[in-house]
Amino acid sequence: MGFHVVTGAFGYSGKYIAARLLEQGVTVRTITNSVNRPNPFGDRVKAEPFHFDEPEKLESILSGADVLYNTYWVRFNHKNFTHSLAVDNTLKLFSAAKRARVRRIVHVSITNPSQQSKLEYFNGKARLEQALIDSGLSYSILRPTVLFGKEDILVNNIAWVLRKLPVFGVFGDGEYRLQPIYVDDFAELAVQQGQSNENSIIDAIGPETFTFRSLVEIIGQIIGKRRPIISVTPGLGYVVASVIGKILGDVFLTREEIAGLMQDLLYTASPPVGRTKLTDWARDHADTLGIRYASELFRRQNRNVAY
Repeated sequence: MGFHVVTGAFGYSGKYIAARLLEQGVTVRTITNSVNRPNPFGDRVKAEPFHFDEPEKLESILSGADVLYNTYWVRFNHKNFTHSLAVDNTLKLFSAAKRARVRRIVHVSITNPSQQSKLEYFNGKARLEQALIDSGLSYSILRPTVLFGKEDILVNNIAWVLRKLPVFGVFGDGEYRLQPIYVDDFAELAVQQGQSNENSIIDAIGPETFTFRSLVEIIGQIIGKRRPIISVTPGLGYVVASVIGKILGDVFLTREEIAGLMQDLLYTASPPVGRTKLTDWARDHADTLGIRYASELFRRQNRNVAY
């Protein structure tokens, strides 16, 4: 049996997948844009750059691998990275994996992807799913909504806003839904799927379903920062989010993310696969949740520091 390759093992979900694999005695390598980021696994995980523009090198890195766990993606368009570039790079990764005869790919997607979607995030994810299906490779496509854990951004920053501001604004009525899954439950699922040979597409959702409004209410209650929740138009909400982002030197929220939420794209009727409840986890971490703001841009622009 060959080694396993995890993209982004020094980041968020990739780190948990790598840790699960190491616990099982699997040899793990990572391909990453952050080879200089502190390695949480020491010499147990060898790091290589992606080499997207050098297909022979990328193929060589993957040669002999049994499973590729692909977490590579970007949350939003930026001058230094875009969804379209992430799609192109992922297609190169799939192609290299096929040439290297990797047995199986476990690929991280999103709930409700669609090539007809006007939202580039969901459209791009759908294109990659279809490309993987058409590749002839053995695959498992995992579709999470929101991951939560100590390195997460969305849940942490909801708590941060509740700690810092006297009111919390939700877009429209706030009744659109989310089904967050604990990052380590997600990693467990990914590793299980790596061991399988059956092609599969799985909605990777947690055991609790929240409306966005109720999620904010519950987090506020848990951390002891209940705030009035007011409804705002998506336009006004985006302006406020943009101002917060500029103050913090980050992209706090995008128009596409607001639209995806309000279109209920982070909800599915599938049965849950995660066991850990966000409410239980938040209570266990109430003293630290939202104390510090989690910056997406800081993580991407400072690749020499740990998450």
